[in-house]
Amino acid sequence: MSELITAELVDLDLSAETKEAAARSLAERMAASGRVTDLEGFLADVAAREAQMPTGLDGGIGIPHCRSEHVTEPTLAFGRSASGIDFGAPDGPADLVFLIAAPAGGDADHLSILSTLARHLMDESFTGALRSAAEPERAAGLIRGDEPGAAEGEAEPAATVAVADETSTAAADETPTAAAAEPAAELGAEPAPTQPATETPPTPFRIVAITSCPTGIAHTYMAAESLEKAGQAAGVEVFVETQGSAGFQRLDPQLVADADGVIFAHDVEVREKERFAGKPTVDVGVKAGINRPAELIAEVRQKAAHGETSAPARATAPMDKAAEPGDNFATRLRKWLMTGVSYMVPFVAAGGLLIALAFAIGGYTINKAPSVAEHFLWTESASWAALLFQIGSVAFGFLVPVLAGFIAYGMADRPGLVPGFVGGAIALTINAGFLGGLIAGLLAGAVVMAIQRVRIPPVLRGIMPVVVIPLISAAIVGFLMFLVIGKPIAALQKGLTDWLSGLTGANAIILGVILGLMMCFDLGGPIARKSTSLVSLCVTHKKAPPTCHGKRQMGGAPSHGPGVSRIVQPHPFTLGSHGQTEPRLVRPAVAIPPSERGLHVVP
Repeated sequence: MSELITAELVDLDLSAETKEAAARSLAERMAASGRVTDLEGFLADVAAREAQMPTGLDGGIGIPHCRSEHVTEPTLAFGRSASGIDFGAPDGPADLVFLIAAPAGGDADHLSILSTLARHLMDESFTGALRSAAEPERAAGLIRGDEPGAAEGEAEPAATVAVADETSTAAADETPTAAAAEPAAELGAEPAPTQPATETPPTPFRIVAITSCPTGIAHTYMAAESLEKAGQAAGVEVFVETQGSAGFQRLDPQLVADADGVIFAHDVEVREKERFAGKPTVDVGVKAGINRPAELIAEVRQKAAHGETSAPARATAPMDKAAEPGDNFATRLRKWLMTGVSYMVPFVAAGGLLIALAFAIGGYTINKAPSVAEHFLWTESASWAALLFQIGSVAFGFLVPVLAGFIAYGMADRPGLVPGFVGGAIALTINAGFLGGLIAGLLAGAVVMAIQRVRIPPVLRGIMPVVVIPLISAAIVGFLMFLVIGKPIAALQKGLTDWLSGLTGANAIILGVILGLMMCFDLGGPIARKSTSLVSLCVTHKKAPPTCHGKRQMGGAPSHGPGVSRIVQPHPFTLGSHGQTEPRLVRPAVAIPPSERGLHVVP
């Protein structure tokens, strides 16, 4: 892997007058060094990123950057302009221009280098050294960290002075005490009671922060550095979680729990935002974190003093939650399955309601109607019923692929999506159904996790997430589903479906009891949702006995109890439960499984 920046990528006499011309001039140097394969395509990606948000920063800095499939390896080009170039910064044009290019797949090691550069840009001694550099080699060395900047040279003397001051102060403090002790001893006086040598200092105000930007390369880390420095100046502890391209390391949950305030400086959605609910919060764009960090810290402290807190955030999907270190395999398996189920349920609800309306309007024979794309009469109710049924059937067609795809997503993150969806689609093709989707999702996630453990050459890291992993994992999952495990699963699925459709009399009653127990066992948990999915699939294929239709109508009955109780006698419910009970009167009507957890009744 070559160096991030070389002398050939430095232009100390950048003559461009516009930001587009500056980006082109620096990008041409990247292309000449073989780091950019398609100049025009790369510049289009730079322009698209620039359109999202200006990349000019206070202090005369411009940092156009992007992630592009036309970049072979993380690269940085630097240009210095004598006249300045407008990059949209509030304080005027930029004379230091850094063009940052990262491959579409990213690379954690080099992205961390880019983040280090972004933090250095907040150091005036670093930017001053670049402005005074006379040779491209020196400028490149400063950016790589080969040559010490002014800040490093000044740090040691400053530290020496600080230590000397502390030593002299301590000596001065001790001298009067010792001098006063000698006369007291001579006079035989009782020594004065000694004070404790040290007192526990007051706990400083503590802030946790999230920084993120669309590409997660520069602004993310510059905002973090800016907030941390402002916190030091204000005597405030600031702990930042950077949600950048190289992923993110979650803040310690105890640190979040002990925080006095929260700052979100972001231009993309904050992951796991519910972790910070109930705390004084300031929510701004990422550039505000760079340009006015002291104001943000003062604002969150003011909110904390007034007792202002944020509203509870909606919980993220299970896929966004990290497994705890102590989680065993069963717990992880449950989280993976619930990830798939949570994304599948909206398809069940939408498709099931559309099909139910179609049956209500056109009867149970509506599933034999011709395609509405070829035959549709606006004045006939049968045509409208057929339309609803066919839309609902299409929605149900996504059920198994979505289930498999997001189970794999929960296991292996984004690289698991492709093999998961492919495996789910194959499960439908070979009639393996719901069981096939479950197994395909788990299989896809396991295959991707195994591939990610393999050590690979650095040259392939950039294309692993977008080319290599999807290609190999989809091929392996497809092979196993088509030729190895798909047929046995399809046979098992067919046997279960035929058994279900053949139930009559007492057997149907037993089935109803089983479905009812499943529905009420965990009230909206995985078992209840499995029963809903099973019945919905059977109804779609018209293989369900009447018991199943009754289950669809009565499955939400447990929701009525808390809803009616809250209206009739609101006193026993705590304030936090008031907003959870009324929706339970509506959920049964739309076939959403109830979830009674979270209700608290006052004795």
